[in-house]
Amino acid sequence: MRQDPLEYLSSELQTLREQGLYRRLRVLDGEQKARTSIDGRLVVNLSSNNYLGLTTHPRLRERAIEATRTLGVGSGSVRTIAGTMQIHMELERKLAAFKRTEAAVVFQSGFVANAGAVSSLLDRDAVIVSDELNHASIIDGARLSRATIKVFPHRDVAAARRIVEGLPRQTRTLVITDGVFSMDGDLGALPELCDLADQFGCIMMVDDAHASGVFGTNGRGTVDHFGMHGRVDVQVGTLSKALGALGGYVAGARALIEFLYHRARPFLFSTSHPPAVAATCLAALEILENEPQLIERLWDNTRFFKTGLNTLGFNTGASESPITPVIVGDGPRAMTLSDRLFDKGVFAQGIGFPTVPRGKARVRTIVTAAHTREELQFALDCFKAVGTELGVI
Repeated sequence: MRQDPLEYLSSELQTLREQGLYRRLRVLDGEQKARTSIDGRLVVNLSSNNYLGLTTHPRLRERAIEATRTLGVGSGSVRTIAGTMQIHMELERKLAAFKRTEAAVVFQSGFVANAGAVSSLLDRDAVIVSDELNHASIIDGARLSRATIKVFPHRDVAAARRIVEGLPRQTRTLVITDGVFSMDGDLGALPELCDLADQFGCIMMVDDAHASGVFGTNGRGTVDHFGMHGRVDVQVGTLSKALGALGGYVAGARALIEFLYHRARPFLFSTSHPPAVAATCLAALEILENEPQLIERLWDNTRFFKTGLNTLGFNTGASESPITPVIVGDGPRAMTLSDRLFDKGVFAQGIGFPTVPRGKARVRTIVTAAHTREELQFALDCFKAVGTELGVI
């Protein structure tokens, strides 16, 4: 009988179970909404990136249906052969105008937008100076580039400066940060890092996945929020979170985008978006421009919920965004908090190692514009009850 070469995976999974870190996938029974059915239970959903509630917006639904009827369900090819449709070019033009850059290119996901951009722009002779809490897609892109990777402590611009100052002159250097850090909800030190990049001639890059549709004028991101237009060379954003659809994009100078057309492997070797996805993204951009009250409601809800958690005595870290972690520390305890909340009708996913460092396990919450005040108060009441029961507060 053939020995199973993957037998070790079962052992790894058993270790996760023994550590209290094994998680099964929660399954939505219906739409991605603020209150929804998950695993057959009606819950207040505090784990979705659907910041503005656009996944079910009537205009996005209509555009998706219309595009499918007129253009079909798929593009049938990669962008560089027969898969570039007029609707893809229109989306890229609208994204560039929205981000106030010369051009933009759309990728199949935010992950591959980051990984594709970083790995394409640099080679083994370059250096990447990266915040230690940057997203996994940045880390993977950096590894694929074969550039030397230098990591500075989270938001420690002085440490980043020491790294850059110690490099040989004329070294091609990329300084990169998240705009909003996805596990802690704090902002990158973008203005100070832009100053550093300007002084030493570095390429400046920001991943604005969790800032798109959330920060800045009409949701233009942290570059707009901090007034850094013209000082960030590579802006990455997502179409999958606040915009309610699917995909990622890179915005910047026309030369940057045309280079990515020729060298970014995810662009070259992945079938382009179905017309329905591009159409919904266009509709979402229109909503950002014309319905700023959605972003205002998001922030009203965020302030209410964050204040409630802090008043109850939970540790929410350094969050400055709708991402508000409830930091517990111990991994199994965080998972128990998450499970007990679910039993009471609140879905807030537990996060442990390796997604966050050991000893910093948490339940991560994300408030959206679609939540009602009653839903958020219900969630706070559940946090109070379970947090007290477990001795977290």
